[in-house]
Amino acid sequence: MMDEDKTFRRSIGLWSAVAIVIGSIIGSGIFIRPADIAAQLGSPSLIFLVWVVAGGFTFFNALIQAEVGAMLPETGGQYAFMRTMYGNFWAYLYGWAQFAVVNTAGTAAICFIGAQYTEYFISLPHFSAATEQSFVIHLPAIGNIFPLQNFGVKCLTIFYLTVLTIINYRSTSFGSGVQRFLTFIKILSIAFIVFGFFISGKGSFENLSQESSVIHHSGLTLISAFIAAVTGALYSYDGWGNVIFVVGEMKSPRKNLPLSLIAGIAICILCYITITAAYLYILPVDLAAHSSLVASDAAQKAFGSVGGGIIAGFIIISVLGCVNANILTPPRLTFAMSHHKEFFHFAGKIHPRFHTPANALWLHLGWMIFTVLIGSFYMLADMFIFVTWCFNLMMIYGLFILRKKYPEAERPFKVWGYPVLPFTILILTLSYLVLTLYSDITSYLEGRVPIINSVFGIAFTLAGVPLFLFFRKKLLTRNKE
Repeated sequence: MMDEDKTFRRSIGLWSAVAIVIGSIIGSGIFIRPADIAAQLGSPSLIFLVWVVAGGFTFFNALIQAEVGAMLPETGGQYAFMRTMYGNFWAYLYGWAQFAVVNTAGTAAICFIGAQYTEYFISLPHFSAATEQSFVIHLPAIGNIFPLQNFGVKCLTIFYLTVLTIINYRSTSFGSGVQRFLTFIKILSIAFIVFGFFISGKGSFENLSQESSVIHHSGLTLISAFIAAVTGALYSYDGWGNVIFVVGEMKSPRKNLPLSLIAGIAICILCYITITAAYLYILPVDLAAHSSLVASDAAQKAFGSVGGGIIAGFIIISVLGCVNANILTPPRLTFAMSHHKEFFHFAGKIHPRFHTPANALWLHLGWMIFTVLIGSFYMLADMFIFVTWCFNLMMIYGLFILRKKYPEAERPFKVWGYPVLPFTILILTLSYLVLTLYSDITSYLEGRVPIINSVFGIAFTLAGVPLFLFFRKKLLTRNKE
């Protein structure tokens, strides 16, 4: 029997929180994204600058939410912040978007990559092409989906998701311990790649300064390419906000939340820069730019035929660490929504023995399994990147609201450079959203994409409004009784 009245135990210490930040940020992108940036810019110095700029933008964005989190250390994180800043409606929309896609379809997509790389070591069953195409479901405005495609990979994805959910269902302490272990192995793997590549002697330090002989940009073209590269890098830094979901279970949250964000993001910036340097040491920028999996190509050159297996193993570990962090933290947001009578009642109960949001965890697992089976999680996750940054914009502006609304409130941590720095981040975020919307509309009008991703993401978010009205009416009826 679940208990609504019990509270979560504060069992997450500083290093577990740091592990959640690192684990949520570093997934599979670190093994792929540097090649994309190389193809966009063709300059090692600009590639490093992209990681610094995107990392700095992420870092200062996190500082803004660290101030709010230290002021309002409640389970649910940004959902609780939105309630205080803007009221129930906007908080609900944020929570709905996170549950419906961002923290479910997004997590399923990451886990699917880990399952794909597991095929490097074991053979997974597949249906014939004819059988895969025989069962099709058409979704209006989305397209056709084929549930039987990559069935073996999907089954392994579901297995990974289920095992990690059971771990976090049984114990938050054990789940955060698993997170610390996976993050430690992840950092160790990155260190192995960096030092292994440099020690191999199979590359050249001249590659770190040698410009592309093919890719040349100047003027507006250079600015456009740089913005596109920074946008891609920002995706690679995404996930740091997950730790804020568990601030209600954090030991000394007013101190440890800011510290975990500062330390975790700083470590990720260092990891991205050093591993990119290691790739470019082995592969000149022109080779890196044409690599579909730059980590694997560099490893094969540095270590020979075993290099591919080494990288595949590292990717699986990195992905599972990222997935565990995304299973551990987001259900706290769903729990908080239910606790405030804005979601299904059963999701707001705490397990009396394990002190975990058990029902919310199972609800997330069920939805993740559904998105895996229909196979549309990549597209859904891409659509909600724009929505995520819309809410980030609201969070930044919300800092100004809270400073004005609660000037005397205790603030154990204050963002540096207020109000200039937050205002600068606000303008940059707004500019990014405008440019993204323009790019999406242009791509649609030119026939390059079937739908306008950003607009569809907003529409899908607003589709949750009827559910909000349902829960609101239900609450009002209960209060009258």
